[in-house]
Amino acid sequence: MSDILNKIVHRKREEVAERKKMMSETQLAGTPHFHKPGFSLSRFLVERSGIIAEFKRKSPSKPQINLRAVSTEIVPLYEKAGASASSILTDIDFFGGSDHDLTKARPLVNIPILRKDFMIDPYQIIESKALGADVILLIAEILSKSEIEEMAKLATELGMEVLLEVHTAEQLKKYHESIRNVGVNNRNLKTFVTDIKFSLDILPDLPMDVMKVSESGIDHPQTVIELKKAGYEGFLIGENFMKTNDPGAACADFINMINQVKE
Repeated sequence: MSDILNKIVHRKREEVAERKKMMSETQLAGTPHFHKPGFSLSRFLVERSGIIAEFKRKSPSKPQINLRAVSTEIVPLYEKAGASASSILTDIDFFGGSDHDLTKARPLVNIPILRKDFMIDPYQIIESKALGADVILLIAEILSKSEIEEMAKLATELGMEVLLEVHTAEQLKKYHESIRNVGVNNRNLKTFVTDIKFSLDILPDLPMDVMKVSESGIDHPQTVIELKKAGYEGFLIGENFMKTNDPGAACADFINMINQVKE
């Protein structure tokens, strides 16, 4: 695990311990969103563009992507643009996100919302449901096979889907059959070098009956078209939209260019 990932996971353990003291799992289960049915990422990837448009203000490698961005303004524009889903960063310390970014955007859209955070404890799965998330991210790099199984089963029981993120074929050994979406991170989490070739190289090793998602470094519509031809159904795009003055318009232009080539 890279130094930055170690720092994030260490801080996340502290954060989760603090949150458990503030609100119990029973209290979380009593919140308004907890019993609402969720939207299916795997279904929406097929029925719409396949684009998972991300909302984030910064990252460890890019400390100033769009610091003044407001989720309630941008996420509805992603839906209008044709995105299949939106990914919302809720990590505070490293990505400048918050729970409110998700909870305030949730009532405004009718597409799945992925809670993009660093899940290291089953408590966060219950918390994600309470926040209104439809999908949770499990990062193979930071979790054991048994942890992934436990959290994936819990998410499924609560009516959410899982996006399992891998970077190597070896990490696919941690896959559990309850997981419906597998994402390939094109960014090496140790070196932060991004290369679409990771998605193409690992494709033959991915489980047959999952939705295949390529993540990071997707800057051009032609890349999406090539990945679709190879066998990918989902494409997680964040910085490419968020670094612009109008992320919603950037997303719409991107999807329109894909559709024009298809036509």
